[in-house]
Amino acid sequence: MELFYYMVFGALGAVVAAMELSKSNKDRVNTSSAFNSFKNNYLLVYSLMMAGDWLQGPYVYYLYTTYGFGKGEIGQLFIAGFGSSMLFGTIVGSLADKQGRKRASVTYCITYILSCITKHSPQYKVLMLGRILGGIATSLLFSAFESWLVAEHFKRGFDQQWLSLTFSKAIFLGNGLVAILAGLFGNLLVDTLNLGPVSPFDAASIFLAIGMAVILSSWTENYGDSSENKDLLTQFKGAAVAIAADEKIALLGAIQSLFEGSMYTFVFLWTPALSPNEEDIPHGFIFATFMLASMLGSSIASRLLARNSTRVESYMQIVFVISSASLLLPILTNFLVTPSKVKGGGISFAGCLQLLGFCTFEACVGIFWPSIMKMRSQYIPEEARSTIMNFFRIPLNIFVCIVLYNVDAFPITVMFGMCSIFLCVASILQRRLAAIGDKPKTEDWAMLKEKDGEAEPLNDP
Repeated sequence: MELFYYMVFGALGAVVAAMELSKSNKDRVNTSSAFNSFKNNYLLVYSLMMAGDWLQGPYVYYLYTTYGFGKGEIGQLFIAGFGSSMLFGTIVGSLADKQGRKRASVTYCITYILSCITKHSPQYKVLMLGRILGGIATSLLFSAFESWLVAEHFKRGFDQQWLSLTFSKAIFLGNGLVAILAGLFGNLLVDTLNLGPVSPFDAASIFLAIGMAVILSSWTENYGDSSENKDLLTQFKGAAVAIAADEKIALLGAIQSLFEGSMYTFVFLWTPALSPNEEDIPHGFIFATFMLASMLGSSIASRLLARNSTRVESYMQIVFVISSASLLLPILTNFLVTPSKVKGGGISFAGCLQLLGFCTFEACVGIFWPSIMKMRSQYIPEEARSTIMNFFRIPLNIFVCIVLYNVDAFPITVMFGMCSIFLCVASILQRRLAAIGDKPKTEDWAMLKEKDGEAEPLNDP
């Protein structure tokens, strides 16, 4: 069965290479040299930031076990990370609109470096502090950088369609190629050079520090709504009003939470799904295969986004249906394929089928990221971009915390079934968004601010 892993990886690699090499003129967009310089600078920074994130991922759980912590204590540490992202991360991430997106990006680097430093301590309280810092950093990673990019792109007068090029290439590199290289580099540090499970975190700190230096030396500052009299509570209220007043923003938030909630749940479930009887599976190689599938998805997305005739809102309906079907495979194989009772050994036939389904899901993830970024750039008002994007992460973090807390309470097939249903609902909501996507907003951000300002005197004594 080991040959199977190489066949899947080789087939995906060949398809990705073929798609990248066979791009025709209609798959490419003519851009300016100024834009290419701007895009390459952002891609360098984003790749360094993602390298700092990907290097840590495979070794967090393993590091905690080497310090002697059990599954329950490790689960609490993970819940603390997502809880921190929901509570503190939402506040810190939202400050980016008022205090500046460049400053927020630098804060991400500093916060994540401090989180990496805490990994040197075996003390539970210090590790808990590290998880809280990591949760804050995650919120900044998924809001501040994108907000800075969108604002800077339009401030420099670049064509809106060119933004899709940056999004798709950022996912191809940051969530694909960099993830694979980070996994191999981490493996080199820990297994080949025997530098210990903390070494990937030290390496991550170095990449983050280099990225911070590039940001400080080459980025200009931009803001959302930097009104002097606008405190954080007013900013939150304004973002909530914007979401409630515009159905398109509300739909986008719901779609994002449903898909990302299913995606993060999948991260916890794929290992036990492929090795229900403690089969010996190459986790690192499978992870690299998933990232290659994600690269395939981002390559497909770049072709779709380059064509003016193709609407994001239309093709994403199909993507959600395919991703929903792919996560049904563990349930179908459980009923249709006789499960093996033998402990250990190689991956089973059912596991092989599921691996193909999971690769399909990861390809959908690769399409999802640049596509959701494109839709966010269209529908979310610039003045509160970071705040609203962090609002979107609140239900996601609540959901993941609940899943983590109850991961042993339900059979794995029930969890996959729940994710599949969520993705079906996302497809339905995407269909609704496609139907109303061309309708103008009922009220723009300025009008909402005026209404909010008129309401403020009522609170004065």
